[in-house]
Amino acid sequence: MDRISGLSDDLMIKILTSLPTKLAVSTSVLSKRWECLWKWLPKLEYDDTDYSVSERDRLRCFLDRNLPLHRAVVIESFRLHLNNQHFKREDIKLWLLFAVSRCLRELEVSYSNRRKRNISLSCLYNCKSLVILKLKGAIVVDVPRMVFLPSLKTLELRKVTYSDEQSLQRLLSICPVLEDLSVELWDGNKLGKLAFSITSLQSLTLDLQGVLDEFLIDSPSLKYLKLKDVHKDNYSSLIGNMPELREGHIDVAYSDIDNIIISITSVKRLTLCSSAYGDNYGEDFFFNKLEHLKLCLDRFRAPDLFVRLLKDSPNLRVLDLYEMEDMDHVDDLEPWTQPSTVPECMLSSLRIFSWSLYFGRPEERDVAVYILENAPLLETATISSVDWFVPKLEMIKELSLSSLASTTCRLVFD
Repeated sequence: MDRISGLSDDLMIKILTSLPTKLAVSTSVLSKRWECLWKWLPKLEYDDTDYSVSERDRLRCFLDRNLPLHRAVVIESFRLHLNNQHFKREDIKLWLLFAVSRCLRELEVSYSNRRKRNISLSCLYNCKSLVILKLKGAIVVDVPRMVFLPSLKTLELRKVTYSDEQSLQRLLSICPVLEDLSVELWDGNKLGKLAFSITSLQSLTLDLQGVLDEFLIDSPSLKYLKLKDVHKDNYSSLIGNMPELREGHIDVAYSDIDNIIISITSVKRLTLCSSAYGDNYGEDFFFNKLEHLKLCLDRFRAPDLFVRLLKDSPNLRVLDLYEMEDMDHVDDLEPWTQPSTVPECMLSSLRIFSWSLYFGRPEERDVAVYILENAPLLETATISSVDWFVPKLEMIKELSLSSLASTTCRLVFD
């Protein structure tokens, strides 16, 4: 202990910063040398998960008494995870006001309240130093007038409440350099229309939960897009061209997704799960940069359309097929006649093939055999089954008897 105590304050604070805040504070009892060191910590995290009532009381008293005594000029991150209505909203606001006053760079607040008493955090929206903001739970987004978040680059909103239909739009409008946006709505939200027109945005994750009437995505610098909405079958949507997009994850139940697909054809990695990707499949889709395709067969029941997608992806190297675990909602693939031609990617670029939750139905077997018998450059083929649904020995026997086009392919069964 004496050797550690001989270190400089700066070095000791760096060591304490690597510890959980609760443990770092406990070092104050070691000696007078350690008594106040924790008050210089630039990263603070308080989490009452699994706390008893008495422990929550002690945490509240500690924050009330000691936060005002904290000495760090800059707080790099402040994380507050409170899972009980035991904490008063007025106290939480005071704690956050303190953090904001110390040139706060990263703030994460998760607040659960069974009484559905949301907390307003309007004090946050004029923090010039804030770079990362993450809010979750019983928090109301109510953006006042004349506020600005000039440094905010990352914004994450998970199942929060919005004061009115325009509050989220107002929040986005005061973030001129926003790069990473993640929004998870819930069925209590009523937002009507949303426009994600942010020129600086590079990553966008949306879980819409079927609560919007209309949305617009116009972010030409976007490199990553994840769009999920399995609760609504139709939308009025407009998605602009995204020439920089490199990775897309689409899981929707819309009756027409042509507008989405035509905007993401520049991707290198694509995960697609949509029941609409069928009759509305466009003639102008061409994924000339696509290298990794992950396809959900539960929503994509027509094998001939699956082959069309492969034909439109001439440089595909990795093909990953998967099915949902809930068998109550899985229908058989439509009858399939093996096509007379083979997609270019299977002949010249496909290296890795995998199938997760393979159930061994005749149509599935035909598709798997078709790929194995027509991909001469295949290096690895991994088939994962459910033991209770298809005997593994039978599955191995069926697929192993296929005439593999690749003499070096390693066939793996999980």
